[in-house]
Amino acid sequence: MESKKTVLRNTKQKGEILKVLEMAKGPLSIKEIYELSRKNLDNLGIATVYRAVNHLMERTIHENPSSGRISRFEASRHHHHHFHCKQCDRVYDIEICPIPLDKSPKGFTVDTHEIILYGTCSDCNSKAR
Repeated sequence: MESKKTVLRNTKQKGEILKVLEMAKGPLSIKEIYELSRKNLDNLGIATVYRAVNHLMERTIHENPSSGRISRFEASRHHHHHFHCKQCDRVYDIEICPIPLDKSPKGFTVDTHEIILYGTCSDCNSKAR
């Protein structure tokens, strides 16, 4: 019976972590996932977040490979790009795609692409004034 409790608890925790990732406006660090998930699960531990993220990476989330000094994760969703703030290291989703894939060189096949814009976010710009 104890193992069933553990499975249920882990499922609830993974569900909350996935919900946090799906609602995020951009890729999140483990610390951000932990802090946001704890709002609904006060007994959540950081080690559980690492385990859950590793488990969810096999199915529904992926690591954002070029988002800066800190690993960041996001739910697998629709096609989008990113803006990376070099001041606070946060990453934001950009919902537009400026690349017309039909303009690829003749004979080339594009499987996927990623665009990351680097600069300063509005929060950091406000603090600098």
